[in-house]
Amino acid sequence: MIDAANTTAPASRYLIGVDVGTGSARAGLFDLAGRLLAVAKRDISLFREAGTIAEQSSTEIWDAVCTVIREVVMAAGVDTTAIIGLGFDATCSLVVLGGGGRPLAVGSSEDPNRDIIVWMDHRAVAQAERINDMGHDVLRYVGGRISPEMETPKILWLKENRLETFDAAWQFFDLADFLTWKATGDLARSTCTVTCKWTYLAHEQRWDPTYFQEIGLGSLADEGFARIGTRIVEPGTPLGQGLTAEAAKAMGLQSGTAVAAGMIDAHAGGIGTVGIGGRPGANLAYVFGTSSCTMTSTAEPVFVPGVWGPYYSAMVPGMWLNEGGQSAAGAAIDQLLAFHPAAVEAHGLAEQRHVPLPVLIANAAAEKAGAMSEAVRLAAGLHVVPEFLGNRAPFADPHARAVIAGLGMKRDFDSLVALYVAGLCGIGYGLRQIIETQAQAGAHIESVVISGGAGQHELVRQILADACGAPVVGTVSEEPVLLGSAILGAVAGGAFPDVVSAMKRLCSPAHVYRPAVGALAEIHAKRYSAFAALQKLARELKDS
Repeated sequence: MIDAANTTAPASRYLIGVDVGTGSARAGLFDLAGRLLAVAKRDISLFREAGTIAEQSSTEIWDAVCTVIREVVMAAGVDTTAIIGLGFDATCSLVVLGGGGRPLAVGSSEDPNRDIIVWMDHRAVAQAERINDMGHDVLRYVGGRISPEMETPKILWLKENRLETFDAAWQFFDLADFLTWKATGDLARSTCTVTCKWTYLAHEQRWDPTYFQEIGLGSLADEGFARIGTRIVEPGTPLGQGLTAEAAKAMGLQSGTAVAAGMIDAHAGGIGTVGIGGRPGANLAYVFGTSSCTMTSTAEPVFVPGVWGPYYSAMVPGMWLNEGGQSAAGAAIDQLLAFHPAAVEAHGLAEQRHVPLPVLIANAAAEKAGAMSEAVRLAAGLHVVPEFLGNRAPFADPHARAVIAGLGMKRDFDSLVALYVAGLCGIGYGLRQIIETQAQAGAHIESVVISGGAGQHELVRQILADACGAPVVGTVSEEPVLLGSAILGAVAGGAFPDVVSAMKRLCSPAHVYRPAVGALAEIHAKRYSAFAALQKLARELKDS
């Protein structure tokens, strides 16, 4: 049912959602029915060093954001006076700014433009392990173990390795909060970012100073948390006076346009999907991109070892969130394919056909298998545990590594297809492991609602459904992450009274991929057992 307040809303009002992922900044322009009118994209740089180091530039990202907003408005051909709200989402990366908002170098390059420690950067593994050994009570709300992908271990690394940068830092931002500050001048942080990645206790509306004192960041507490956030607001809250004149000029928008408190990118995908059916608690949001995130909403807190959370009001306002996922998902498939002798030739073919390599191979697998559920037979005897970057959930083990079992001497394209299918199955079995672990703790789901660039292909969705044993739902919106950010902008702009009502109105299903039954389900059950056995063996062997 449509909210009565919206039945008279003019059709000429528009929203912009901005998504900053690991490799690009994108903007989508939507109408108030949730229809996507235009998309614009710009690639952003990722500086990699020594395997675990990953840095970016906040200056470059801000310029890219302003550019894609200008481009998407031009592509849609709408009047900027009709744009009522703007929402941001971004990776959970750490932005470090000095006085006056100047960028500070966070690594050995000494380049101040490299002022972001990217989410996937694992330089703070030792700091995270030390924090976990202390066992502070706040760790109960991150699945019992903090991750080096979270922000307090990264900040502690800066203090211990780049004290000058730590001392000079005026603000430590999550990337989404940096973007809203640049847009509005408002230093407010989102409940989503600080609760999920910084140990803010949203259910008590407070930071715990004893945690910071215990781990060696007591100065942040002594300063009243001024450098990490003193005003915490729910996603969708309008910030400042809307766009500042400077930001509006850079974006080509109207000064004062409403800007919403933002979200982590995966959580925006959750907002853009889990409202399907009006029952967010029944749907697990699965955002399948470079990494993957799983997000499960519950009415009461559920503590799941190895799964982050429970976080209060971090995604769906008023509900608790458990967040799992895989540190490498789409990236794991890319890494897997890169090992194969046929990859170079396949890349050339993909370029000729103007499709990404995984899409080329997925098309080939679907054609070869006939029925999509039959594709698993192409990978007979070949098994992959795709934990190239550790296990985020349910083991919270950054030291876990990938296993490939069953390789032969074949070097042809068909064997590349088989490896791809085995890798997808491995991603699906990891998802199943998270679903089962959460269910054992009391967080049950009925469906998996998928979003993210790596999960667009029908074969991918079907294999995931077969491997995890739950229906996988594709949404009407082809860009649910952008839609999620636009929903925040809609609330900030007054089109909807709250996020939940906007989700119910704008999220709808397109297709349901049912899991395999009978003999094919038995194949996946056996392969899942093999997956768990190989995973266990890898843990036992990793120190040998």
